[in-house]
Amino acid sequence: MAYAQRWTLGAKLALIGVPFLLLALLSTSATLWVAWQLDGGAAAVNEAGRMRMQTYRLALSIRNGQSELLPNQISEFNHSLTVLRHGDPERPLFMPWDDAVKARFAKVEINWEQFQTQWMQRARGAEESQELSRQAAGFVADIDALVSAIEAHMASWTATLHLLQVAIMGIALISAAIVLYTGTVFVLEPVSQLKQAIEKLQGGDFNARVQIDSSDELGTLARGFNVLAQQMQSMYRNLERKVSEKTRELLDKHERLESLYAVTALVSQAATLEELAQGFTHNVARIARADGIALRWSDQARQRYLMLASEGLPASLVEEEQCIHADQCLCADSSANGSLRVIPIQRLHNEPPRQCEKAGFGSIIAIPIRLHERLMGEVDLFFHAKVSPSPAERALLEALTSHLASAMENLRLNALEKEAAVSQERNLLARELHDSIAQSLAFLKIQVQFMRDALKSGNTQETALALEEIDTGVRESYGDVRELLMHFRTRASAEDIEPALATTLRKFEHQSGIQTELEIQGHGLPLPADVQIQVLHIVQEALSNVRKHAQASRVWLDVQQQPQWRFEVRDNGRGFDHDVQQPDETHVGLGIMRERAQRIHARVDVLSTPGRGTSVVLTLEPALAAQAQAAAEERTHATASHS
Repeated sequence: MAYAQRWTLGAKLALIGVPFLLLALLSTSATLWVAWQLDGGAAAVNEAGRMRMQTYRLALSIRNGQSELLPNQISEFNHSLTVLRHGDPERPLFMPWDDAVKARFAKVEINWEQFQTQWMQRARGAEESQELSRQAAGFVADIDALVSAIEAHMASWTATLHLLQVAIMGIALISAAIVLYTGTVFVLEPVSQLKQAIEKLQGGDFNARVQIDSSDELGTLARGFNVLAQQMQSMYRNLERKVSEKTRELLDKHERLESLYAVTALVSQAATLEELAQGFTHNVARIARADGIALRWSDQARQRYLMLASEGLPASLVEEEQCIHADQCLCADSSANGSLRVIPIQRLHNEPPRQCEKAGFGSIIAIPIRLHERLMGEVDLFFHAKVSPSPAERALLEALTSHLASAMENLRLNALEKEAAVSQERNLLARELHDSIAQSLAFLKIQVQFMRDALKSGNTQETALALEEIDTGVRESYGDVRELLMHFRTRASAEDIEPALATTLRKFEHQSGIQTELEIQGHGLPLPADVQIQVLHIVQEALSNVRKHAQASRVWLDVQQQPQWRFEVRDNGRGFDHDVQQPDETHVGLGIMRERAQRIHARVDVLSTPGRGTSVVLTLEPALAAQAQAAAEERTHATASHS
């Protein structure tokens, strides 16, 4: 609001001060003028006093006969008369020409003309001095009368001067009092009010205002202060409101973070789908402040919805909707676009009431559980009243269901991974049985047939030979079974193969009584777990061949890690000529080792000298080791997909 500034503070002070200033100037001017008049009158009195002295000098000169001095003295007297009549331009000297002074001065001039003529004649005739003295005294009396008249006039001016001085003092006192009063009213009091208002404002009282009684600069300043205080009060109120809003937002965000942390902890700790579903429904019902909640799982065809967990729902509703079809319920809608839906519970005229309506629910929030583009189920939140979730609440609920979808998928993948691991273990066991026990049993079956043929033919020597082979085969099969049991108890390490090798040698030494020694050189990257298992089985098979055929008393296992992995099993047994003596069908260990080496893209070399022992060398090139790791990963994924 704009105010017209009619009177400024300067104008007010000028309006009050200017009359007093003019009055003071006038009084001072009058005082100066009166003083000037007094100065002029005093000079005139002095000059008139000189005329008395000049008269006595003139009379004395005449009496003494000093006629030569008379012209000068007369000239001086005439000059004094001229000065008294016309004044002196060089100094303030003038006559106060009132009637009495004029009459006295005129008489002095007339008498001077007469006395001048008479005194000059007497000076020539040398008349008696008594008469001259009498005439001079009379003339001086006239001059004294003139002086008295001037002094009487000056006395009136002196009284006037005193009156003016008293008036100036009064004017000064009155003007000072008025200036103090107006300064207090127009300046000090508004400034004091403004100061008090500022102190209140500094103390936090935003209701402080200044009363506006004027339109001057201080009034403008007061209005500006009031506007500023009002704006600060408005800003403070807005700030309080914004702080409250931000505090509520922070509390909401804190609650959402706690909810996300709780659901994340549940997802990481839940071991079963039932545990995950129960924990999720409990947390989400608390977070959304829902009156009831249902977690439904959908089949791949999106036709049936199975209730996994619920909370706050009547038992009749849970029992009836334990398994529903997609077209039988408002919630389970397979045609939903994957976003949160708010479903009001409304019944048509010809439609029977639904279970949710019977339970008193007024609205449902349905959140589909989706992983990428696959619908896995739905979370239904039941409310007795009508609800409209905010965008933040929608985002929170969708984020929670996204965590749930990931957790359900992880549980499924973990189950598939466990199944794949069991299948892989079974395949490994079957392969081990096939590579060892199955071939030994096939050999025993052949020997049994030989023994039957020998018994039929009555050949005792062949029968005894077949029986001996069967006995040898049974003992080898028994040894193979024990080795398999020990081998399956030896596990590879994800970090280093050394502990598993040491365990294998220790078990071999305990079983066979043959001394062993392990030496590892270099430091290389650890082998994949699948490759470690195959390496262990190859080493175990080489040790088994030492036990069966080498007749050795000592075995060495040398491992080199750089520049390539190299495993060498050597003994001090009888050895054989590898080029001449080929392993027969009863000794299948070398073939088994080579088959295992092919699985990990490695190479097995056998070096033997009769009487000097045998060395079995397994070599893994860096590229071969990488290929082995990739192949192992492919087999794992293929097994999981097949399962």
